[in-house]
Amino acid sequence: MNSPERDLSERLAKLSPEQRAALRKRLGRSSSTPSADSKTAGSQPKTATPEPIAIVGVSCRFPGAPDLDAYWKVISEGIDATAEIPPERWDVDSLYDPTGQKAGRMSVRRAGMIDNIDQFDPKFFGISPREAARMDPQQRLLLEVSWEAFEIAGIPVSSLAGTPVGAYVGIGGTDYSKVPSTYDGYYQYIDAHVGTGNALSIAANRLSYIMDLRGPSMAIDTACSSSTMAIHLAVQSLRAGECDAALAGGVNAILTPETTIAFSKARMLSPDGQCRPFDADANGYVRGEGCGMLVLKRLSDAERDGDPIWGTILASATNQDGRTSGITAPNGVSQQAVIRSALREAGLPAARINYVEAHGTGTPLGDPIEVDALTQVFSGKPGVDPPCYVTSVKANVGHMETVSGVAGIIKLLLMMRHQTIPGQLHLKKLNPRMTLKRSRVVIPAQSPPWPVDGEPLIAGVSSFGFGGANTHLLVQQHLPKATFNPADSFDTQERARHVLSLSGKSEAAIAEVASRLKQHLDHSDDDVVDVAHTMNVGRVHHTYRTAVVFEDAKQLSQQLTQLSEGKKGPGIRSGQTVTSRATRTAFLFTGQGSQSPGMGKGLFETQPVFRKAMMQCDEILSSVLPKRLREVLYGDGPDSELVHQTRYTQPALFAVEYSLAKLWLSWGMKPSVVLGHSVGEFAAACIAGVVSLKDALNLIAERGRLMGELPAGGGMTAMFESAEVIGKQLQAFQSSGSGTLSIAAENGPQNTVVSGAQADHETLAKNCEEHGKATKAQQVSQAFQNQLM
Repeated sequence: MNSPERDLSERLAKLSPEQRAALRKRLGRSSSTPSADSKTAGSQPKTATPEPIAIVGVSCRFPGAPDLDAYWKVISEGIDATAEIPPERWDVDSLYDPTGQKAGRMSVRRAGMIDNIDQFDPKFFGISPREAARMDPQQRLLLEVSWEAFEIAGIPVSSLAGTPVGAYVGIGGTDYSKVPSTYDGYYQYIDAHVGTGNALSIAANRLSYIMDLRGPSMAIDTACSSSTMAIHLAVQSLRAGECDAALAGGVNAILTPETTIAFSKARMLSPDGQCRPFDADANGYVRGEGCGMLVLKRLSDAERDGDPIWGTILASATNQDGRTSGITAPNGVSQQAVIRSALREAGLPAARINYVEAHGTGTPLGDPIEVDALTQVFSGKPGVDPPCYVTSVKANVGHMETVSGVAGIIKLLLMMRHQTIPGQLHLKKLNPRMTLKRSRVVIPAQSPPWPVDGEPLIAGVSSFGFGGANTHLLVQQHLPKATFNPADSFDTQERARHVLSLSGKSEAAIAEVASRLKQHLDHSDDDVVDVAHTMNVGRVHHTYRTAVVFEDAKQLSQQLTQLSEGKKGPGIRSGQTVTSRATRTAFLFTGQGSQSPGMGKGLFETQPVFRKAMMQCDEILSSVLPKRLREVLYGDGPDSELVHQTRYTQPALFAVEYSLAKLWLSWGMKPSVVLGHSVGEFAAACIAGVVSLKDALNLIAERGRLMGELPAGGGMTAMFESAEVIGKQLQAFQSSGSGTLSIAAENGPQNTVVSGAQADHETLAKNCEEHGKATKAQQVSQAFQNQLM
């Protein structure tokens, strides 16, 4: 027998859009009435547009899609990735009842499930096999997908340890905790790991624990809107300064039949196992599972750090349906309100939205209400105003419940990357209970043209929890800013060979990484030089490591093939095991005497980072040096010898050292400490952030000018004896009249530098030669560290 709530819901679903509008008007809740929005979302306009949030990392495990490339294939080729529930989950035949009437039975046989949900490498995350066996696969998926999201962002997880990075996870399923309840001696099975392995709160907390993230960490359950609610909270946290980066998304695993039975009894599921959003034959959704995670940063931070930006979140909003005809019945007015709230936060008119990834579950009740809400917000003249396309990915992968919202966002990001709007799968005839008249909304069965108007695509993503928790996010296509760099206009040569590093926690892992990388490169147009850079600086370097040296894509492919087969070959550096003990790196910046004409020329011609830094130094020094530093260092004329004049020597050494340090930093080599001698002290202080580049260059240029104006005729000599021996020798020299020499530096037990007048150096060198002592004159123009200076 149907309940009164169900009867009322079905009657509402059968109303035409015109009838629903008339009903709203009679109830005093017309969409044109200001109080409709103000009651649910507030009526005060935003006074300032908040900073966009950049999506810099994306990863997923979805039905038929173990990675992003496979997910795009499912979407773009119109693949239905749902299938019959496999026997390793449960015996479908014993639980199937096509009538939907029998107690304890389900009316469906299909679901969208991922492969190898039972596979996990606990040692990779430092987890014992015993603990891993007690861990909900949802926790395992989150670890794998989140780690991969950081790798796709080019951010080594190790670099985040101890930093304010948040973790926001949409999660609600508790299937794994039910599995052992069927075992004999179930209570004996329970240990400490069962508690942490199945607590939903630990799903987010474990991410923070394993990666040592110190920002907010929480699990969110608002049913089907959980993942977008998690992203909404992460966005708010980033804007409030609670964290500097955030993981956000959701996970869902279908491991036991209880929930599927319950949803069958609620008649939410499609009996024939096909989800048909917006179609006349829509009869429910198909359950799905998976995991999707995003890495978020404030846009200004992402641009500063040079992160890959997939898109930006302009605004996010949430509200609640409140009292409806039933706790699972949607409220179209609330859906309108949450979309308008997001538009208001972004400071955008509805006319600016080109696309909406709808909640679109394929239910006869939910779809007409959602489409009616969309047509109210995105009103306009069909065929005259620019269309606002609407589709739902649930037809491809099923309704992944707590993951569904982030699955829609990832679909949208892939659409933006490929500049394609795929048509709606399974749409044959529009549901007669909905109409698109008087609106810009278009639900395409085929792929429509990509909107091209010179402006970035802006799209909405809706996700509604079946208990009434609504969310809407506005995502904008990221178009990199065109910037002019003086270094770009300088003729450069690309270096002949490149290094790509690979690492893993076993030799077999390196072979697997090599195989996957080769497969990716074989089906992409990525620049192999960029790939090598990302592998070198954007990955954690594990215990087992190897590297390949290559000249072009063909050679790299060959060497990756050899590595994947466990072979070695020319250009492959032997794999080595290194300790996992943390190491510290120091940068040492040298002083005057190490200069030479053309120093760093090869780097200037082949390394954009080095060249950019050098050009910055040259531009700043152009107003304080008589000749351009670039001409002195890399010109072909007589000016190249000016590098030995102190006025040019000191700024030239600083510029080379600073540019070289910036290059090392771009390769991921970050020092724990910096040291400097003489001129090098200025470069070290600048890299450490103690002094700005402009101030350091002005100081070093003035220092070089003052020193260069002193009388010439001084020098320095390195002597390979102890300071004690050299001191006695200098005393003898002073008694004979050679009184300007003094010890300038003690570089080591058998390395002492003396400084003074050039004539005294010549006498000293002759004396040393007669006694068989080695000396080396330094390339300096004055007697530094001496009373003459």
